[in-house]
Amino acid sequence: MCEQIYQNPPATIAIDGPAASGKSTIGNLLANKLGYISLDTGIMYRAVAYKAIQAKVDVYDGEAVSDLAERIQIDIRPSTAGDGCQFDVIIDGEDHTWDIRSPEVNQVVSEVSVYPRVRNAMTELQRKIAKNGRIVMIGRDIGTVVLPLAEMKIYLEASVEVRAQRRYIEELARGKKVCLDEIAESLRHRDEIDSGRAVAPLRPAEDAIVLNTDDMTVYEVVEYLMGLIARR
Repeated sequence: MCEQIYQNPPATIAIDGPAASGKSTIGNLLANKLGYISLDTGIMYRAVAYKAIQAKVDVYDGEAVSDLAERIQIDIRPSTAGDGCQFDVIIDGEDHTWDIRSPEVNQVVSEVSVYPRVRNAMTELQRKIAKNGRIVMIGRDIGTVVLPLAEMKIYLEASVEVRAQRRYIEELARGKKVCLDEIAESLRHRDEIDSGRAVAPLRPAEDAIVLNTDDMTVYEVVEYLMGLIARR
């Protein structure tokens, strides 16, 4: 089976889906099995949102946020901290790997990501990164906008209840005090914004493999996708 997998793997794999659908974990594991790099593009929008908060830019001021997005320097490097993150996220020369995952950023990242100039700036950077292939790119518009010619497109979906429970367990494991109902409401809010935005709305590409993961473990999903790759 391993020989089949590595004979003709897709050069570019796009993984899309709503927040907390398991995209990042599954994408990272898939990339590791294939010997590819993985990139969670949501990191870039989080970086913009974090920088806007720190600079006291009104996140509802599209022009100001867009100006910031076109100036920001984002460098994503292999993790050096051994803290569970696959990447270090360097924003304008400083490490903000964990800062971009704060509740404050969670609350505004979807708002920030709706602005066309923000998306254009991030999309241009993402396409440059993907040019050399051998990449699993993770996001919400990878198969539809960023890499419409990706050789394999995957769309992961799960109910809000399941996604909220997963996020709740993750946050508790990090020692945070969180409320399951608040997490669920936050996910619903993000889903509405991501699916309803005029530019690059969240939806499966027409040729995507759509997979509901409600009743699947992360490893079951990865093995299923590796099986699809092996049968290409």
